[in-house]
Parts: sequence; structure tokens; C-alpha cells
Amino acid sequence: MAQPLNVILYEISIWIIPVVIAVTFHEAAHGFVAHLRGDDTAWRLGRVTFNPLKHIDPFGTIILPAILLLFGSRFLFGYAKPVPVNFRALRNPRFDTIWVAVAGPVVNLLLAILAALAFRFMDYVPATAVRWIAENLKNALLLNVVLAVFNMLPLPPLDGGRIAVGVLPNALALPLARLEPYGLPILIGALFILPLLGAQLGLDLDFISHLIASSTNTIIEIILRLTGNI
Repeated sequence: MAQPLNVILYEISIWIIPVVIAVTFHEAAHGFVAHLRGDDTAWRLGRVTFNPLKHIDPFGTIILPAILLLFGSRFLFGYAKPVPVNFRALRNPRFDTIWVAVAGPVVNLLLAILAALAFRFMDYVPATAVRWIAENLKNALLLNVVLAVFNMLPLPPLDGGRIAVGVLPNALALPLARLEPYGLPILIGALFILPLLGAQLGLDLDFISHLIASSTNTIIEIILRLTGNI
């Protein structure tokens, strides 16, 4: 049964701001740290900015997550325009690549903490706006933690994959780095195709979603405890 238009618009309104802020700050953080470490590619192209129009991919950031949300998908998936980084221009390419990669997830965790802290000030919000703001903050907390966890999966071109390539010995790092062109198709297969295949076979093959969900729940509980919300 189709949802009424006002319900759909409300759902979009409580997700769009958290999504835009999460992906904008994530990508800007990559570019900013790359600039600090010697590569000014993103800086010259205007990608070290909090202007969301510079980072949003219309399909990956808006349309795809909206479709998954409206169809009740168990996993919200999306992406932004990757910030261009010339890793060879970094002062210490292997070491600095780790810093560039980790910047995005760290910023998302900081945003999640800020969202949790903001719950402490809901008593000062006008009654007519409490529900809408609270749901924006709840979604910001959830989305930023999911984005941080998802990006830390050890598969290039995700941040976790770049970090793994930087810290592993060459015998392991080089084969992993060669997977980068196939990383996103592998993820899509693991997130969507493998679970569908498992359902046909009567097996639970939704390993990645389970890992992300359990990690996300643990981190959110820690954040809520640290911020005094539980």
C-alpha cells in the first residue's frame, strides 16, 4: 500500500539534512587532511568546502537512499562524489594515505557525538518542533555511525581498505590494492545479491549487514552512555 504524500515528504525531511551534512563533512575532511599532508588537488578544485553541492552525487546521495528508504530496505546505501586525492603528492604517501582515509570516519563519529549531545538541549526547543528536530538528531546519530562503520570495511576504495593497504605488509597490501576497481561491485554483491541468493537457498548470507548492524549498535550505545543519554 502506497504511503500518503505528506508521510513521504515528512520522511524525506527528517533524512535529507542528516544525509547532506554527513556526506559533506566526510568528503571535506578527506580533502582537508590531504591538503595538510601536501596534496592540494581537492583544495584547487574547491572540494575542501562545506558546500554540499560540491560533494553530492544526485543519484548516489539522494535518489538511491530515498528509494531504499521508501521500499523499506534493511540497509541504507549511498555514496557521494569521491574527493580527488593525488596520493603520490603526499609527503609520505603510504603513511599520509592512512591519515587522509581515517579523516572521514572520524568526522562522522564526531558528528554522531554532537547529535547525541544535542538531545540534552531538547527541553529548550519549541514544542511544535520537538518531534521533527529529535528525529533529525536520531537519524544523524544513526547515519553518521553507519557511514563510519561502513567506510571502515577493509576493502578499497572504502576508507578501511585504504587504511589496510597502508598498514599491511606489501605481500598483503598489494593484492588488496588491486581490488580497488572491483570494490564497489563486490560490496553491492555482498549487500544485496548474496542475501537474495541465500533467501532462495534458505540460508542467511547477509553477513555484511549483520556486521554493520552489530558494530553500529555497539558504537551508538557507547556514544549515548558517554553523552549521558542512557
